[in-house]
Amino acid sequence: MARPPGLSVRVKLTLSYAGFLMIAGVLLLAASWVYLMRDAPLRTLVPDFSNLPLALNPRNRGPAVFGPVAAAMLLFLLVFGLVGGWILAGRMLSPLTRITDATRKAATGSLSHRIELEGRNDEFRELADAFDRMLQRLEAHVAEQRRFAANASHELRTPLAVSQILLDVARADPDHDTDRLVERLHAVNLRAIDLTEALILFSRADQRSFARERVDLSLLAEEAAETLLPLAEERGRTIETSGDAAAAVGSHPLLLQLTTNLVHNAIVHNLPDDGTVWITTGAHDGAVTLTVENTGAPLSPRQVSTLTEPFQRGVDRVRGDHEGTGLGLAIVTSIAQAHDGTLTLTPRDTGGLRVTLRLPAAPSHVMGKSK
Repeated sequence: MARPPGLSVRVKLTLSYAGFLMIAGVLLLAASWVYLMRDAPLRTLVPDFSNLPLALNPRNRGPAVFGPVAAAMLLFLLVFGLVGGWILAGRMLSPLTRITDATRKAATGSLSHRIELEGRNDEFRELADAFDRMLQRLEAHVAEQRRFAANASHELRTPLAVSQILLDVARADPDHDTDRLVERLHAVNLRAIDLTEALILFSRADQRSFARERVDLSLLAEEAAETLLPLAEERGRTIETSGDAAAAVGSHPLLLQLTTNLVHNAIVHNLPDDGTVWITTGAHDGAVTLTVENTGAPLSPRQVSTLTEPFQRGVDRVRGDHEGTGLGLAIVTSIAQAHDGTLTLTPRDTGGLRVTLRLPAAPSHVMGKSK
C-alpha cells in the first residue's frame, strides 16, 4: 500500500516530550507568578510606563523582571525537551529498531537470525520473544518442508524408475512375458497412485480447512477394525476393540483416516504369526483418547521417535505388500495437530508399539452427527 511520507515515530515522540515539558513549564511559571504576587495590589500586576520613577519601585518591577526570566526558562526547557526527548525516544525505540531489522532479514529468507533482546520483561521484550519464537517455528517448518519435498521426490521417482526399467527390459526382449509385464506395471502404478493420494491428504490435513462436527472415536475404531479385518485375517492377526464413547469435534473423514492408518500400521508391522492389535477409547479430564497397541518386534525409544517422520520405517519395516507409502504416521500426526491434539508413541515392554491419540473432548452443547 502506497502511503505519503510522514514524520518518524522518534520525531513525533521528541515533539511530544518537548511539548509536554513546555506546557508543564508554563503552568509552573504561572503558578509561581500567582504565588509570588498574591499579596500585591491588582494595579502592580501591570507595569506603569508613564511614570518611570514609579516603575523603579520594587513592587512595580515584578512583571518587568519576571517576564524575561520566564521567557529564558521556557527557551531552556524547549531546547532541553527537544534534545532530551530525542535521546530518550531513541533509547525507547531501540528495541523496535532491532525488531524491524530482524523482520527485514526474515523477509529476505534469513530465518536463522534471532533478536534475543536483553533486559527485563516489558512490552517490547514480549514482542521480541514472540517474534523469535515465530522465527524458530518458521525455520523448523521450512526445513521440514524441504526435507519432505526431497523425500517425496525420491519416493515418487522410485516407481517411475522401476516402470522405465521394466519397459526397457521388455523392449530389449521381444519374447518377454507381456502378461507378467502388465501385472508388474499395474502394481507399480498403484503404488504411485497411493503415494500421490497420501501426499494430497498430508497437505490437506495440515491446512485446517475442513468442516467440524461431533465425532465419536469409539465408532471410528469399530469402523476401521471392520474395514481392515480381511487384511488382519489374511496375515493371521487378531483385532480387539474396547472402551467407552469418546466424543470429539473435528472432521469425520480425517479422523477416520487417522484411525485407519493407525490400525493398518499395527496390523502390517506385527509378529509374523499370531499377532494382536488392541484398540481402546476413553474420556477423562476434558479429553478423549484413542489408543492402538500391537505385538511386534522390540523397538527402542530412539527408533520410535523417528516413526512420525515422513517416509521413515522402524525395525523390520521393509517394503512388501501392504507396506504403505511411508506417510501413515506422518499423516496421523498432521491430522492430530490440525485437531489441536497430541500423538504419543511408546514402545511396549514385550515388543510392539503403543500409539495414543489425545483430543479435546466435545463440549456438551456441541450438537451434530456422531458418526
